[in-house]
Amino acid sequence: MAVTDKIRFRRKPRRDKAPLNTPVLVTSALVIAAITAWTIIAPKGAGDALAATTTWIATWFGWFYVALAGTIVVFVFWLAFSRYGNMKLGPQNSKPLFSLPTWAAMLFAAGIGTDLMFFSVAEPVTQYLAPPSGEPETIEAARQATVWTLFHYGLTGWAMYALMGIALGFFAYRRGKPLAVRSALYPILGNRVHGLAGDMVDAAAILGTIFGVATTLGIGVVQINVGLQILFGIEVRLAPQILLAAVAVALAGISAWSGVAKGIRVLSQLNVFGALLLAAWVLFTGDTPFLLNAMVMNVGDLVSGFGGMALETFAFTAGTEWMAAWTLFFWAWWIAWASFVGMFLARISRGRTIREFVFGCLILPLVYIVMWVSIFGNSALEKVRSSEAGREWGAATMDSPEFGFYTLLQDYPWPFVVVLLATSVAFLFYVTSADSGALVMANLSSRLPDAETDGRTSVKLLWAVLTGALTIGVLIVGGIPALQNATIVMGLPFAFVIVGVMVSMVKALREETVTEKSRERSARNVPTGGPATLTWRERVAWTFGEVTPWQAVRFLNDVAQPALEKLAAEIPGGALVERGDDDPIPDLAEDRHVYDRLKFTVRTGSDDFVYRILAVAVPKPVYGVHVATEEDYYTRLEVHTDEQAQDYDVMGYTVEGLIHDVLDHLDRHQDYLRLRDDSMRKSAIKEATKEAKREERREAWAGRKEAFVERIERFEERRKERKEREKGE
Repeated sequence: MAVTDKIRFRRKPRRDKAPLNTPVLVTSALVIAAITAWTIIAPKGAGDALAATTTWIATWFGWFYVALAGTIVVFVFWLAFSRYGNMKLGPQNSKPLFSLPTWAAMLFAAGIGTDLMFFSVAEPVTQYLAPPSGEPETIEAARQATVWTLFHYGLTGWAMYALMGIALGFFAYRRGKPLAVRSALYPILGNRVHGLAGDMVDAAAILGTIFGVATTLGIGVVQINVGLQILFGIEVRLAPQILLAAVAVALAGISAWSGVAKGIRVLSQLNVFGALLLAAWVLFTGDTPFLLNAMVMNVGDLVSGFGGMALETFAFTAGTEWMAAWTLFFWAWWIAWASFVGMFLARISRGRTIREFVFGCLILPLVYIVMWVSIFGNSALEKVRSSEAGREWGAATMDSPEFGFYTLLQDYPWPFVVVLLATSVAFLFYVTSADSGALVMANLSSRLPDAETDGRTSVKLLWAVLTGALTIGVLIVGGIPALQNATIVMGLPFAFVIVGVMVSMVKALREETVTEKSRERSARNVPTGGPATLTWRERVAWTFGEVTPWQAVRFLNDVAQPALEKLAAEIPGGALVERGDDDPIPDLAEDRHVYDRLKFTVRTGSDDFVYRILAVAVPKPVYGVHVATEEDYYTRLEVHTDEQAQDYDVMGYTVEGLIHDVLDHLDRHQDYLRLRDDSMRKSAIKEATKEAKREERREAWAGRKEAFVERIERFEERRKERKEREKGE
């Protein structure tokens, strides 16, 4: 083939043209459509079925939700403090995409939602008037009311998000897998993640996500409807709520087709400032000393009682109904959102270490939640405890939680402006949730070629419509309680997926440790033979970024490909040399256009060795006063392997030097395989030893059991003989 035919940018596929995962899309869409139709056609039957299923889950799986939530917290902290904490979500030489302040702001924004407005007032009031244990309307009940809300919205839920973010980021950016939930289970499912097992995992993630998003949208439309009633007199009923759900679908569709997602993201960032302004207004126009003292006390009570609360199942009290309405609902809700938020966190955290990721995800949002819940929760409690009218307001808030937040705001200066700000903040978070949820579900129902590609806009629109329809259907069934029941039911399948994710992460991190040991035992690669095929003038051009695509491709033709073919002929069993393959390259920056590629593969039975040379366009280094422009690119011949992007240039190597470079990498790869197999062999021997000891114990127990039976039989025989003698006497 002529050189000029090879000099072309290898463009990436359009981001809205990702192939569909038809089994996942059709199955999950049909399930959601069927449930939606059921809720609309037979709302009473659907409501009764949801309530009965929720009661069954609370009875039989309540302990599982509680134990899983506590285990996730311990597991995430173990990841942060263990030797794995220094591993990056991406190759070890990768850098974070965002600065620390920008990243912190994104995490901060991710911790806010319409539902936090709803529960920051409704839950403390409810826990004060009807606590899970102890006497209601006491000082102790007041102290625990806000702490329960902080517990339900705090560390445990964000640990679930952190777990999924770590898993998705690790496998997408360090292992080169698609940014999908199935990728996080690759160590335990292997290639089955590409088949039925992987489809089931992604379908479970979609079902959990859509019910989690529908719950948030349902709470949002009810909350916004109350704000609109206060502002403009729009009555709180089903019709305007259906209209609000339709507006969310329409805006998500506009975002999909016109690309205004960036604008919505900017507005969501502005919401952070709006929410902070709202909290500051309540703090400084209310009883500031009381609120600050209560905030510090709440933090102390949460820290001292967290362990007991994390494992509280109310086994000795009739707490099943309370558990289902609160703790189990929140844990199922967090689990349902875990894949959704985890994808977002993984995308913005490439290049961060696991330790940095964990502390960022747990501390930054928790600070905001403590601030928000303490200010609004304690303000509500102060109102309830201050007068009989306040107690009546608290009882009304228990019966209609959606009114609590807005009626509390009307006690502060400029009530119309404050309610308008709160409604605007709630609406924009509501729209962003609908848009982002549709995007994530479109990605989960597609076969994404890389971590940066999104699903088709038409699929995103489909999920936006289904989410809106499901929200309307469940609101028809019974409003917010029905949404809570549905979340508990649909969160259960994905809870088992999260267990698999933890097991998978342990296996993957152990394999990564073997790889690190292999690298430590190998010297840093030194290109044997050096860049001897270039003249000194060519070396000047190479050093100062003047290599053209024609020169790079000529080197591939004249040196690299003959070198690899020469090496392939000498390897026992042979090796494969391919030109111009289309395999995705892990960690290849978007601005690096690929002109040509050469791939060398050695079949090793498992974990094939792959060595690639890519002719890529990169920005020129800038010298003197010259200012770089978009046209200032030169060509590098970069080495990439499946283990890690090496990112060094082999332009000008000799045939011998290039062969030695490949052999250096092959030696490290084989060393890794030996260490891994040795580790697996040791584990097998250890397990066999344990099994042998267990067998010995079983045999010993069987012997003791047999001896015991013989003693019993002898005792019975003596007893019978004694009875016969006594009878004879």
